[in-house]
Amino acid sequence: MEHSKTNVAVLIPCRNEEPTVAQVVKGFQDALPEATVYVYDNASSDQTATCALTAGAIVRSEPEHGKGRVVRRMFADIDADIYVIVDGDGTYDPAEAPLMLKTLLDEGLDMVAGARTVLSDTPVRLGHKFGNRIFNYLYRFLFGSGFSDIFTGYRVLSRRLVKSFPAVSSGFEIETELTVHTSQLRLPTTEIGVTYK
Repeated sequence: MEHSKTNVAVLIPCRNEEPTVAQVVKGFQDALPEATVYVYDNASSDQTATCALTAGAIVRSEPEHGKGRVVRRMFADIDADIYVIVDGDGTYDPAEAPLMLKTLLDEGLDMVAGARTVLSDTPVRLGHKFGNRIFNYLYRFLFGSGFSDIFTGYRVLSRRLVKSFPAVSSGFEIETELTVHTSQLRLPTTEIGVTYK
């Protein structure tokens, strides 16, 4: 597939992300000018949708709470060759998306996951960090996968993966479900280190 003819969709699920969503939208417009940026508002009580629309995103809504429900709606609604899915809270750097996209296309992969590298000045709860390590270790034990961060909210996905994904999760466990799906189907995947704020 030629890079220049690839239809790329950036999918940003959001709930009450008014302070950050415009910056995220603009960041991806700059990093991936060929992409269409979609923000799915998950029953926000603030001005998330307005801010995203003003920033130039296509804004749609999912009224039922839960990230899993939003992701399921996005995957059903949007037709693209490549999907970039990212949180709307500004914790991930849009400038890292082109390398993730290039890696997926050049290597013929179905998923490139952004393995989070926490910046040294970013506060992290010890319990959260320890829990992530335990779950990632358990995942590798069960599935023999080389994933080091199964909970990342930053991924580049192929159409084949998105349209074959039988999402059943309603909440944040959707990230783990995506990773398990690729392992069960033995789809080609890789990880790339990304900064996390």
